[in-house]
Amino acid sequence: MVAGLGPASGTAELLVGLENGDDAAVVRLDERTGLVSTADFFTPVVDDAYDWGRIAAANALSDVYAMGGTPLVGLNLLCWPRGVLPLELAREVLRGGQDVAREAGCHLAGGHSVDDEGPKYGLAVTGVVRPEELITLDAGRAGLPLSLTKPLGVGVLNTRHKATGEVFGEAVASMSALNRDAARAAVAAGIRCGTDVTGFGLLGHASKLGRASGLTVALDAARVPYLAGSREALRDGYVSGGSRRNLEWVTPWTDFGAIGEDEQLLLADAQTSGGLLVAGEIPGAPVIGELLPRGEHLVVLR
Repeated sequence: MVAGLGPASGTAELLVGLENGDDAAVVRLDERTGLVSTADFFTPVVDDAYDWGRIAAANALSDVYAMGGTPLVGLNLLCWPRGVLPLELAREVLRGGQDVAREAGCHLAGGHSVDDEGPKYGLAVTGVVRPEELITLDAGRAGLPLSLTKPLGVGVLNTRHKATGEVFGEAVASMSALNRDAARAAVAAGIRCGTDVTGFGLLGHASKLGRASGLTVALDAARVPYLAGSREALRDGYVSGGSRRNLEWVTPWTDFGAIGEDEQLLLADAQTSGGLLVAGEIPGAPVIGELLPRGEHLVVLR
């Protein structure tokens, strides 16, 4: 949709823009400081307003962490059907966002709200990063291992939750957990290539990383961690249309090998506030694959 538009001309040096679809934009302030800017908001993924606020805030903050940065200040982005839902619920959403921002050490200083047909919430976030510590999609090198810092499965579990009302506490805890510590560990380990795993699923985000770096991404399906109940939710048919579209999108450049359709769907499962996928090893994160010289396929499942 934005192909060919390019960024508007500015006076500051643009370090990261639209080229590869990285998690945030970055401009250079001086030799030691880059300014990281991002925005993200979405419709509810859980019924509890407070939890939704926490999840949406963690998801927006993750874009700064995924670039190797530190969030400094955020602005609320709230769409609310004031004639349908009480403002007390909106307050709970904002309280959830505020609590997660406070945990991140990030100021939450106002924002903007509009009357809308349905509720939507998220943040615009500004942070800083040292230019030499930037984590981007295009910095991969053949031979590097790939690590994943959160388990998959929140997509199918959220779909089940919406249909049945069943609450999955482990999924809520995973989505509302900050990627701060994982990002710090990645920077400390000298990792310079990575992204967070969100709406395009693991396969989609791995594809973007491989394409930007000019490499093939090899994923070991048996090593990928999943939240409890994920396979059962898949078995019972709780797969979103977005996850199916993800799988359809990556199929032309993916070698699935002997991996069946059910496993393919889980690997393409659309995540909310997922973990970091980084080219390197960090403590506590399983290695789920590696980067290879570019071959016939962009992604290979083993």
